[in-house]
Amino acid sequence: MSEPDHYFTARPASEDERRRLRVRLAGRDVEVEVARGVFSPGALDKGTAVLLDEVADPPPSGTFLDLGCGWGPLALSLGLRSPAATVWALDVNERALDLCRRNAAALGLDGVRAATTVDIPADTRFDAIWSNPPIRVGKAVLHDLLRTWLPRLAPEGVASLVVQKNLGSDSLQRWVAAELAMGCERRASSRGFRVLEVRHRQGG
Repeated sequence: MSEPDHYFTARPASEDERRRLRVRLAGRDVEVEVARGVFSPGALDKGTAVLLDEVADPPPSGTFLDLGCGWGPLALSLGLRSPAATVWALDVNERALDLCRRNAAALGLDGVRAATTVDIPADTRFDAIWSNPPIRVGKAVLHDLLRTWLPRLAPEGVASLVVQKNLGSDSLQRWVAAELAMGCERRASSRGFRVLEVRHRQGG
């Protein structure tokens, strides 16, 4: 099923046909709004599902980031698990941001804020980052994205990334450790995906 555009474009060219989708997030069956031109519009992506199954629970409150939010499964899960938290849902895709914003509102998640890079204050630090990063944007763009956001973890914060093994999860793990000088360990391996945990190195 090819798309006339990519989910990582700011303004998708495909027709904005909205539809409802029932998914299970944070132990709840919920209904969300999805559309073509965003990441995984037909179902909960397999990698995202692995991350949600394997990731450690977020703190009950704090400031969180969903890096590359799409229609919002990670941001919504963070909001459902930690209603007192502020959850920044970051994407370049305007349709994805609108969907995430509408889905959060429908679920009463006032703490979820769908945003572009310029909307997030430069001094914001994150107690948790969850991401199914956009591997298909290419290595240079992906590395720039991670170089920008992973160092903005709070001192005790943890970033959890899910990456398909055959799309370079092991090489990405080595790159984070070497290039960003951050701790990067494999938390889980499931269904062809790795879940990586990134932290600031103690004393670093």
